[in-house]
Amino acid sequence: MGDKAIELFYARLFEVEPGLRPMFPDDMAEQHRKLAAMLNAIVGKLERPDELVLMAQSLARRHMHYGVKNEHYAPVGAALLDTLGAGLGDAFTDDVRSAWIAAYTTLSGVMTEAAAA
Repeated sequence: MGDKAIELFYARLFEVEPGLRPMFPDDMAEQHRKLAAMLNAIVGKLERPDELVLMAQSLARRHMHYGVKNEHYAPVGAALLDTLGAGLGDAFTDDVRSAWIAAYTTLSGVMTEAAAA
């Protein structure tokens, strides 16, 4: 889905939760690159869950400095699922959707725990 997916994700995120828009820069180009890199890193570590957890914990601590709160994870997850559904079309089966929900729920749980620690 590439760059179009990143654009779609942020458009959907700000539609779902407009209050998050001020947390981001006006020029979103660098933010788009960061998200794409992070998603690639996450997928690359799916076979190494210990490394994935450490990466998610570090990410959570960095996000705290940007003002991210626990309640922000739900709209991000919703925007991600909407983006995947739009981009994957018929390939976004119930099983694929369930797998993404499980993965996001696990990662956001790790992140909220790390932020609280």
